[in-house]
Amino acid sequence: MELSKNFEPQAIDNKWYKHWMDKGYFNSTPDGREAYTIVMPPPNVTGVLHMGHALNNTIQDILIRHARMQGKNACWVPGTDHASIATEAKVVAMLRERGITKSSLTRDEFLAYAWEWKEKYGGIILQQLKKLGCSLDWNRTSFTMDKDYYASVIKVFVDLYEKGLIYRGKRMVNWDPVSLTALSDEEVIFKDVDSKLYFVHYKLENGDPGITVATTRPETILGDVAICVNPADERYSSLIGKEVIVPIINRRIPIIADEYVSADFGTGALKITPAHDKNDNMLGLKHNLKAIDTLDVTGKFTAEELLEENPSELVLSYVGTDRFALRKKIVQDMEELGQIIRIEDYKGQVGTSERTGAVIESKLSMQWFIDMKKFLEKNPQSLSAVMDDTIEFHPAKAKNTYSHWLNNIKDWCISRQLWWGQRIPAWYDEEGNYYVAATEAEARQQAAAKSPTFNLEHSTLSQDEDVLDTWFSSWLWPMEVFKGISNPGNEEVKYYYPSTTLVTGQDIIFFWVARMIMAGYEYEQEYPFKDVYFTGMVRDKQGRKMSKQLGNSPDLLGLIDQYGADAVRFGIMIASPAGNDLLFDESSLEQGRNFNNKLWNALKLVKMWEGKQTTDDRRPTTESIADNSHLTTHNFAISWFENRLAEVCTEVDTLMKQFRLSEALKSVYSLIWTDFCSWYLEWVKPGFEQPIDAGVYKKTIGFFSELMQLLHPFMPFVSEELYHQLEERTDDLCVKQMRSYPSPDTPILQHGDLLKDTITAIRDVRNKQQVKPKETIVLHIQSENKHVYAIIESLLAKQVNASAVHDIFEPVEGTVTLVLGKDKFYIQTPQPLNTTGQKEGLLKELDHLKGFLASVEKKLGNEKFVQNARPDVLALEQKKKSDAESKIKVIEESLAGL
Repeated sequence: MELSKNFEPQAIDNKWYKHWMDKGYFNSTPDGREAYTIVMPPPNVTGVLHMGHALNNTIQDILIRHARMQGKNACWVPGTDHASIATEAKVVAMLRERGITKSSLTRDEFLAYAWEWKEKYGGIILQQLKKLGCSLDWNRTSFTMDKDYYASVIKVFVDLYEKGLIYRGKRMVNWDPVSLTALSDEEVIFKDVDSKLYFVHYKLENGDPGITVATTRPETILGDVAICVNPADERYSSLIGKEVIVPIINRRIPIIADEYVSADFGTGALKITPAHDKNDNMLGLKHNLKAIDTLDVTGKFTAEELLEENPSELVLSYVGTDRFALRKKIVQDMEELGQIIRIEDYKGQVGTSERTGAVIESKLSMQWFIDMKKFLEKNPQSLSAVMDDTIEFHPAKAKNTYSHWLNNIKDWCISRQLWWGQRIPAWYDEEGNYYVAATEAEARQQAAAKSPTFNLEHSTLSQDEDVLDTWFSSWLWPMEVFKGISNPGNEEVKYYYPSTTLVTGQDIIFFWVARMIMAGYEYEQEYPFKDVYFTGMVRDKQGRKMSKQLGNSPDLLGLIDQYGADAVRFGIMIASPAGNDLLFDESSLEQGRNFNNKLWNALKLVKMWEGKQTTDDRRPTTESIADNSHLTTHNFAISWFENRLAEVCTEVDTLMKQFRLSEALKSVYSLIWTDFCSWYLEWVKPGFEQPIDAGVYKKTIGFFSELMQLLHPFMPFVSEELYHQLEERTDDLCVKQMRSYPSPDTPILQHGDLLKDTITAIRDVRNKQQVKPKETIVLHIQSENKHVYAIIESLLAKQVNASAVHDIFEPVEGTVTLVLGKDKFYIQTPQPLNTTGQKEGLLKELDHLKGFLASVEKKLGNEKFVQNARPDVLALEQKKKSDAESKIKVIEESLAGL
């Protein structure tokens, strides 16, 4: 079959993914092998594939394919998260387009529409992952609202409540006035904003000069219940205990003292509004102050809690006004009253909802909470396992973030004022008592046991309207995807749990990673995963976070269609060290496409030799090289590349274990592009119209096949296609086991390096001396290493059009001197030498090398660097120093000969 000019990925990608699926290669069932398990971070059911997903899932696929090819029982579990807030917003928007409001529906009617939306759109992202080549066990696809999963979430809630770890109470929460629900602290994103600082004068009750307070939120003034100053602030010591009048509402409030107040900020006086600020609420509880709520759930002014004060018509006119409009209106009214002293520009921060972007309100609300400090005290391994590397973080610096969060952990608000999600299993009787149980029938039994007035047949119970925080379901993910909660101790959870590796972003280290670890120790008495690989954030080449608003987020599916999945995977991975942000540039995808075409062209070259073979299958050994026997071009090339392949395979295996995937890909890329395509194929390529040795051809096919196996986890489609194009196969690369490699033969590798360096250096001399390709140069060689002569004589002439003269012990006049290590080459060209140009080039290179050496010596002279650097980093710097010194010596010797 004639091969196309370039690699055409679209049809090839689809062909091989279907083939792998038909063969069931991605499916896993427990057997006697070592399990390698990854549970996919479940994307929101509302999601579509973007660059962050591509990075995260490409990494997972590389790890799972590598494990599969090592003979492990690789199990990669897919699934989606029901995403309460995001999905409910999508359903409400869908209903709006149909002319339906949520408020006009019953809960069950709304949920019917939600399931309709989920069935239509909820699996899109999983289908898109197939285009990326992700080898997931699709038979295991889970959803956090599946029947068993739902029941498990309820089971855990009841269990934790009975253990005293869940409680219900009215507390200050983060309130999203758009989605109308409470949020946890981790769901609040703080943003820098340009704001105003308003200086408001509060008059003293007796008419004496009052006190000025600086605030950024004058819209909450009508809920003020005190003014607080620092007890050590002499400016206000005489005012402590007196009362001032709140502007507009004319409420009398006390001036109190607390060390919490900073005398240096604003005026040193703080207005206390316990219903609208977390810190104010803390002070309110401490000083037994009333909380007055003046904003409703949508962020509009409400006078409900002000009615007993007989508010004025002005105050009543504010009712229904949005908080930001109210700010302007109240400031205007206070200015007319002469109580605004001044207004200053102010740069501050506001908390915003991660989901809706709305500015968060701190609001007193009756919610359900987990006592996280008590939970952590019960499961201290949740912290110690990470800090002692029982669970290893990659990069390890993420441990500091993790430790800080757990050591400063706050109670987790787990209730959400939504309908889509797992409904809280609490039932209320007519007197307001509540009963926590998995079913209403169990709750009724509890009520009958506790209340003598409760009648099992006729009394009514009403279930809590709220649902649980999405993260309360996904923290069970590593267990419940194997039915570890719904069917404890089953064979699958015993086999697959704990999972091997978690790949996720650092931005959910609190939301998800920490909570999964805590849940794992609570319910399996074991960590949920052994390694956590943290991906960085994908940014554009200007360093900006990718977003739809900036218009810098590419169409990932469009890129896959344009470049092919392998090129996209290559482009993402080539510069993605663990934990570091990826600066995405489409040119890296072009590099991936060029790599595909390089492989394709190498295939076409090798296939050209298929029908033109002769027979001579002698192979060299270290001994035969030493005595120069059987040293032909192809024999040396085979031995050298065989050892180079063994060297890189060992290196890649180590890098994979260290989760240095980007470096592993670079090693494979360099081995294929440079060592195989640029050197090996050139060395074994027969002359024009000449046949190739059959043994050489067979070895070349074998090398090419092994390279595709090494590349497969990173670029599965092109590698599988080329593996089958090279020769007729009965097996597939996807499940082909990697062989073990012996230790490489160092002398042969050194001889190969010498040959490459010599060829490169002589080509450079030919270029600088403007020697035409057809003109033959003469080499005079001075070396103590007898192997050099054999290698040069056998392999060099074809590569650089040279003849060699051996055993020269003195410099040869009229030649260009080339020094490589301890070997010297005197190059005689057909034309007179241009020594001036050569000297200028050498002096320029010498100056650069001396500057480089100085920078390396400075680093090695830094005691702090030497003490803290990893051994491999230190060794690399020392090698840089040694190499630079050797090159400087070579150039100085070359200059001496000019």
